[in-house]
Parts: sequence; structure tokens; C-alpha cells
Amino acid sequence: GLVRNAEEKKNLYLSVLFSFRIYEEGKENIPEHSCVFETDVEIWLVDGSSRSPVESFWNGNDTFYVLQKARQNEESDSMEESKSGDAIDASELLPKESSGTVALSVTRAKQLISLYTMVQNPNLIHLKISELVVLPPLWIKCDGSDPEHTCWLGAEPLKAANKITGINLYMIMCEGPTADKTYFANLEELKMAHKMRHHSSVVVTKGFAQYELLRAGAIEDTIAESESNIYIDITWNSVDKILETPPVISAATLNITLESGDPRSPVYQLYRELQFLLALAEGLKTGVTEWPEPLESQAAVELVQEFLTDLKKKLDGCCVSGNKNEMEKIKCDTAAVDSSIKSIFSERGDLDFAELLWCKMRSVSSYQELVECFTLIIKSLECGEIQPWIHQGSSSLLSKLIQQSYHGKIEVISLSGITPIQMLLEIGLDKMKKDYVSFFIGQELATLTYLDYFISTSVDLQEQVHRVQKLHHMLEIMVSCTVLLQFKHENLFPLTQICMKYYKENPLNEKHVFQLPIRPALVKKFYQNDHPETWKVDISSGHGQKEVKTTWQVSTDPPVQHMKSNNTGLLSDSTVNGSSEERMYFITMTKCSQVQFT
Repeated sequence: GLVRNAEEKKNLYLSVLFSFRIYEEGKENIPEHSCVFETDVEIWLVDGSSRSPVESFWNGNDTFYVLQKARQNEESDSMEESKSGDAIDASELLPKESSGTVALSVTRAKQLISLYTMVQNPNLIHLKISELVVLPPLWIKCDGSDPEHTCWLGAEPLKAANKITGINLYMIMCEGPTADKTYFANLEELKMAHKMRHHSSVVVTKGFAQYELLRAGAIEDTIAESESNIYIDITWNSVDKILETPPVISAATLNITLESGDPRSPVYQLYRELQFLLALAEGLKTGVTEWPEPLESQAAVELVQEFLTDLKKKLDGCCVSGNKNEMEKIKCDTAAVDSSIKSIFSERGDLDFAELLWCKMRSVSSYQELVECFTLIIKSLECGEIQPWIHQGSSSLLSKLIQQSYHGKIEVISLSGITPIQMLLEIGLDKMKKDYVSFFIGQELATLTYLDYFISTSVDLQEQVHRVQKLHHMLEIMVSCTVLLQFKHENLFPLTQICMKYYKENPLNEKHVFQLPIRPALVKKFYQNDHPETWKVDISSGHGQKEVKTTWQVSTDPPVQHMKSNNTGLLSDSTVNGSSEERMYFITMTKCSQVQFT
């Protein structure tokens, strides 16, 4: 009896110490530092705004603890060094999951879960805690050393009116990868096991499947660095069998991540035009311009000279190419517009003098060439050799000079310093804004009022360029969904509103995932004969806080990064039954149990 009492006292002491350390240390250090418990355990308090390492198994979004094996001094030192420079994103400070060395043994993890549960129990009054604090949920990385290959253990307090009523305990097990479906579970057996474990007579099933409709990295000739991806998440009730295809009446969300600049895009030429605009903006800001590869093979000075000569002859009454032919030339210059998208996006037919000039000068390859081009233009205006027309509303310096030329006199402009770069940037901005406005209004995807934020001239030039980048990213998304998914107006319109709302409130972010609720039937032909990237079934019983859930899942990506592939007894060769078409899957099982305190 004495030994048992001594052991009990030791456990109680450790549990109080454990509780105090993880709460006080964590509370003061969200999420910049970890603390060490009993020399072997590293404790992190993860802010709910950071990406969760357990998001595949747990949908909580509040602050929570992550426990892992304490790192060696060298690793800790390197982490400190990485923090000493610029500020870094909170997600980079999460416990690293690069190897199994960060995981604790399952035995040690269970001990820590027991301590956590003990100190949360309001019935253990002999702990003499003056004020019981509800701790954030706890997740512990495990090394899978047990027969069930446990990779995470979790504990989440259940509360009612700020009082702890119990704890949910989670156990995550992972195996694979394998392509052998004989290792897959049987749905009826999963349901029966859940009923027996939780003493329930009725269970509810819910399915989830994720299919990739486009992944840039998986398409031949695509730039490897691109992270463009379009995939669909589908959920439905009443699952009949493992890996069943989602029924048409399911709820679905399209997830779109698109990086601009794919050479095969129908609007790739416009992207290159935007890159030239960005180079000018950078040159204006830094004083150093990195001239991109010219968009035209002919020198810009020659193109501008020919253009001015044609205008002069036209003014003199000669029968020359005229504006119509000029427009045809511009259209030829942008012939990269794919035939499948011409009905959606094509060069405008109302380009004014400044916009046509931009089309000639976007092949400028040096500062000297830029000065030569503007010298030719200003000389022609001063001599009255040309009387070009321009759109109303432009506030660019070149437009002002043209308007002055109508009255026979223009102010002297010094083509030195950043002035020529700013002049070209201004006319490029005007032209590209009109291009994007023409698309969104022409396709009835937005009104001019709704576009006002993106084309406003009340902000400085750098911000105007930034907003034009946003317009281009949205254009790329609409064009991709039109070409690849055959989207019509009824789907493009809400997607446009979602994108514009995001970009009115956030900076340019080509890694952002835009989400659009859709009917699965709209894209079913793209996935109905394909294997899902992720497929899972939730089996649940009970209601409210007493709900318990069992989840069985397969996924092509490893759901747990801190464990190496554990395919002992599983096939790791993708050729099963003579077929090389079988998809390799990781198999993950999540079990939940409850400890009630009341």
C-alpha cells in the first residue's frame, strides 16, 4: 500500500507540474517558442490561425498543444538562428515533421495523455487546484511503434457553461502506402466495431472524396515550379460501400489555385505584356530597369517610325493602311490567343493612339531605345505631322501632350531620368486596364462600378500596377475554368464575385485557394472514371457533445509527415494483379472515445 500511495503522489505531482508548465509557458509564447517538459518532451502552443498539423483528423480551429520529442541542441540552435532574421510566418514555427525523430513512443504519449486527463478532472479534489483551468486540446506525435501504428494521440476537453464535463480521446493510426485493396476495410465491419465500442444501436455514415481535375505538375511540358491545381471536394450522406463514387446529389466545392504564366494559356501573351509593365514599375521604383525579352522581333524604334509615317501619310490624304489594317496588325501580333478562347478574350477594336503606341513600344529593350522612341513621337507632335485621337479620361503625360498638340503648342519635356519610363508605364497601365474591363464587362461578369477599385487612379502608380496584377490573376482563373472545365456564365459569374471580393480585401496571392460551391454533375465527367486523391467515411453515433466518431480514410499523400512509410506486410509496388493502373494509398484510421466526468 505504501508503494502505491507513493507512486500515486508522484503521478499527481507530475500532473500538476505538467499542467502548469504547458499552460503558463504556452500562454506567454504563442507561437514563437516551445518549452521542455521533463527533458524529453517539447511542448508547442499552436495558434488556431496557423495551419494545423492535424487538420486531416480534427476540425478544431482553436489554440491547441502539440507535443513531440525534444530536439537536440543543434536543431534548437538552428531554429533560433532562423528566427533571428526577418519575421517569419507562424506556420513555419510549428513543430517540424521531417523525420521520425520528433515523435514520442506510444507508451510515453499515453502517459502524457493520462496526466493531461487527470489534471482536467474536477472530481480529483485532492489535487487541491484552487481554480481549475480548461486547457486547450492536446495532440502528441507518436512513432507508430505499437502494433496498430499509432501516429497521433489527442485529447480535447468537453465543456458546458465553462465547466469541464469530460474529455474526448483520439487515436490516429496510419499504414501504407499500398495498392492492394485486400488491406482495405469492410464498411459493415467498421460499423459493427463502432457499435460495439460505443454501445450504440444506430450509426450514421457520411462520405468525403477529393478528386484532382487539374494539377499543373502532372501535365506534360508544364513548368515544374507551378502550383496550379483545381480539385473538387464532395460530401454526401449514407455511404453504401468503401470507395464508392459520390452520388450526383452530393454537396461539392471546387477549389482553385492558379499561378499565372503557363505558356500554354490562351492569355499568355497578355501575361508577357504584364511582365513588361511590372519591369517598368520596378524600374520606376528602384531606378534600375531589367528589360525583359522583347515581345516583337522588330526593333521598337523601327516599329514606332513606321507607325508615325503611316499616320503622317494618312493626315496628308494618302491612301495607306489606315486604322483598320493597323488593328489587324495588332491582332496578328497577339495571335497567341487560342481559337477556343477567341470568343471570350481578344484584342479590343477601339485602341487609341497611345494604346497602339504601347503595342509598338512593348518590345523596347533598353533605356536609350525608349528615349529614341519618345523623341520621335514628341517631334512629330511638335511639328504637327500627326493629329492622333485618344480616349477621354486619360491622365497620362503623353495624353496631355497630345491634347496640347491640338492647339499647336506643347510644353517642353526633358526625356531624362525616370520620365520616359513613367510615360511608358502610364500608357501601358491605361491600355491594360481597358483590356481587363472589356473582358469582365463584355462577358457580363462585373459592372464598371464593381471594377472601380481595380482601375482607380486615385492611388499611386505602384498600387495601380498591383491592382492590375489582381485583374490578370482573375482573368487567368476565368479563362482556365472556361477552357478546361467548360464553365458557362452561370458558374463564372459567382466565381468572379468571390475572386473580386477577396482581392478587394487582400494583396495579390496566387497560392490562395478560391472556393466555389457547385453541382457535382457539372464536372462529373472529369472524375467519374478516375481514382480519388482522398476518400473517407465517417461513422458516428450520439448527439452534441456525446457524439463519437470513427473515420476510415485512404489518401495518395501521406497524412502524417513525421512518420516514414510503414509498409511492413503491405505492398509498396504499384503493380497489383498485373495492373500498373492501381493507385497507391495510405490507410488512416481515427478512433474516438470519451471520458465523462459528470
